[in-house]
Amino acid sequence: MKMDYNNNSWESGIKFVEEKREKKVLRVLGLILVVFFSASIGGIIGGYYVKKNYSESYYNQISENKDKINNFSSKESTSYLPKNSITKVAELVGPAVVGISNNDVDFFGQESLQGSGSGIIFDKSGYIVTNEHVIEDAGKITVTLSGGKSVPATLIGSDAKTDLAVLKINVENLPVAKFGDSSKVRVGDVAVAIGNPLGQEFAGSVTVGVVSALNRNIQMDDRSYKVIQTDASINPGNSGGALCNEAGEVIGINSLKIGSAEGMGFAIPINEAKPIIESLIKNGYVSRPYLGIYFQFIDEDASRQYGVPVGVYVQKVVPQSGADDAGVRPGDIIVSAGGQEITREEALSEVLEKYKVGDTLKVKLYRNGRYKDFSIKLGDAYNR
Repeated sequence: MKMDYNNNSWESGIKFVEEKREKKVLRVLGLILVVFFSASIGGIIGGYYVKKNYSESYYNQISENKDKINNFSSKESTSYLPKNSITKVAELVGPAVVGISNNDVDFFGQESLQGSGSGIIFDKSGYIVTNEHVIEDAGKITVTLSGGKSVPATLIGSDAKTDLAVLKINVENLPVAKFGDSSKVRVGDVAVAIGNPLGQEFAGSVTVGVVSALNRNIQMDDRSYKVIQTDASINPGNSGGALCNEAGEVIGINSLKIGSAEGMGFAIPINEAKPIIESLIKNGYVSRPYLGIYFQFIDEDASRQYGVPVGVYVQKVVPQSGADDAGVRPGDIIVSAGGQEITREEALSEVLEKYKVGDTLKVKLYRNGRYKDFSIKLGDAYNR
């Protein structure tokens, strides 16, 4: 570019360049401001979006985690959980089930534990039912209540034939178990066993199963027991404990002596036990009708072999007994009693169970090829 000194064209050129630079700077500054403003607006909008969409869930998560932590450390009871029937039975009957210790006392007064079992408080006066074998030959009997308190017990009476015994303790405000009706028990009903298996350290243990069978006849020690079979676990120490239904009623008294195998436990039906318990409280023993004979059963094979009828062969007659007074003699064969034919070994005992001491029993017997009828006044087996 040439310089024109006459019209100051140099200066004009400089001004033109400076104006162009100023406009370019302004455009750059404007662009920067637009970018900054856009970024600010974007940040504000983005922050609002994040806060709205994530802040609430974040704080909710924090709150939930805090609640979980509180739940771990909470001391509140879980009693709001619904109770099932087993829970109710355990709470209802458990306090009435006690531990029983059978102690031997030597000449020097030293005690040694012979065995232990369970018992059921059934009367507020302090009466407890248990198994006879639990307290058999005991020098001292101790009862441990559900709270752990131990007290001495007095033996009111026992009966080896039914494996039942009644004790009494002098304690007030005792929890009591309610006896049910074992005749209404059905196979498949829920069965809850409560007792002290393996000793007092496992006191109040609860096992659950079903009633597996009814009216089982179990032979043990030359005696016949009619029992309830259950698959509820019954272990040593459970003897004398309670077998309950879903209503919390005692339907049987567990007895390990009668027998137990894997999945097979047995209990004396409470309807069978009630008259025994009443008799023990009243008399201290069980009053049973008694013929006054020792006998051997003649089955069909022996009948054919010896040419005599099936029935009860009288081996010995007890002096001054009802049978003796009626004229029964050794060698006689009783073929019927109370109008029922004696075709099974247990038949005569089953007939006698329907009678009381002092009743008269009519029997038909076979003697020297002829049949004769006798009336026998039944005595008391305890006083024989």
